[in-house]
Amino acid sequence: MRISILGLGYVGAVCAGCLCARGYDVVGVDVSQVKVDLINQGKSPIVEPGLEALLELGVSFGRLRGVCDVKSAVMDTDMSFVCVGTPSKKNGDLDLVYIESVCREIGTAMREKDGWHTVVVRSTVLPGTVKNVVIPILEDCSGKQAGIDFGVAINPEFLRESTAIKDFHNPPMTVIGELDQRSGDMLVSVYRELDAPIVRRSIEVAEMIKYTCNVWHATKVSFANEIGNIAKAAGVDGRDVMDVVCQDTKLNLSRYYMRPGFAFGGSCLPKDVRALNYRAGQLDVDHPLLASIMRSNVAQVQRAFDIVAGIGKRRIALLGLSFKAGTDDLRESPLVELAEMLIGKGYDLHIFDRNVEYARIHGANKEYIESKIPHLASLLRPDLAEVIEHADVIVLGNGDESFQAIAQQAPEGKRVVDLVGFMLGVSNDQLEGICW
Repeated sequence: MRISILGLGYVGAVCAGCLCARGYDVVGVDVSQVKVDLINQGKSPIVEPGLEALLELGVSFGRLRGVCDVKSAVMDTDMSFVCVGTPSKKNGDLDLVYIESVCREIGTAMREKDGWHTVVVRSTVLPGTVKNVVIPILEDCSGKQAGIDFGVAINPEFLRESTAIKDFHNPPMTVIGELDQRSGDMLVSVYRELDAPIVRRSIEVAEMIKYTCNVWHATKVSFANEIGNIAKAAGVDGRDVMDVVCQDTKLNLSRYYMRPGFAFGGSCLPKDVRALNYRAGQLDVDHPLLASIMRSNVAQVQRAFDIVAGIGKRRIALLGLSFKAGTDDLRESPLVELAEMLIGKGYDLHIFDRNVEYARIHGANKEYIESKIPHLASLLRPDLAEVIEHADVIVLGNGDESFQAIAQQAPEGKRVVDLVGFMLGVSNDQLEGICW
């Protein structure tokens, strides 16, 4: 397979060197004659350990050459990797001027090319960019139809500066977002020898994966820094703290808690977040990330309410009241907060939770619920079928397994709002998820 790489900056130059090392014939394209000349001399246009040696080998073996002409590169190759920059605008949005320009040139070249050509976006772009910007330009300039006459895919990179070559050959995963299976298969053939899982998804999911990974990395840095700052002010070495925290791969560094859904609650997390924020304030330590956590949690409860309110029906069934299935703990349950909001707005609310019986609520649990919903006894119903029958809208609040069937097949004539994540492979007008 012959591959053209459009844009010989950081990502493009690294990909060119690494693909040549894996035996591919590569044409590097850039508007800068200086970069093209460097490539043709086997020299690197960027500083990256080990890259120049790969480029030099590629040129010496006749596998790598640089040009400024997009058309000739497209004509001479089977697949084009778009690796041009997507810099920030002043308002934070991406400037797509380079993406748009190179796509016009690719599309114009494809108009004159017989046979299949696959365009792979390697540049970092926001969800919807390929669908709303890249494909329309390619189709308009080529006079052809994406997925029928030519292929389109996205292949986000996970390269770190100074370790990019190692990262290319040993990635955590290879993400392929494909419009058509043929393009996805071509990319699989490029990466199948790498010792890493290949993840194939829709283009929009792949676009979002890249941003999620980068923002998560940034969040971890800021989180560790804020913890370190608070720890130091309290006379503690934050490095010691985070070293132990990172040894927990069951909860701290794991899939656990990393599932989109409803707000957190219970007797621990809200209390401890508030307490650490309070102590940071006492110590006069700025902590904007940690300070935003409770606001974010409140916003997720509001989001759930807005979804229910947007349906426009007044009779609501709330299935689950405790913050977690299998417990009767109502303290700081976000479902209690949601119920309070619904009651306050005059909704006809019935609640079912097999683990919550008003007569058995006592202690701190009782004090909390009486401060929030003093007439809870009149809202709780012991019969799930009766609660469902009464409602126009059914809210699946916690992970009680008996609620799953309702998400898989909504009762006729009723709307279902899933706050848990029961909806899997189900899509119809009766069902709506909070994050899906």
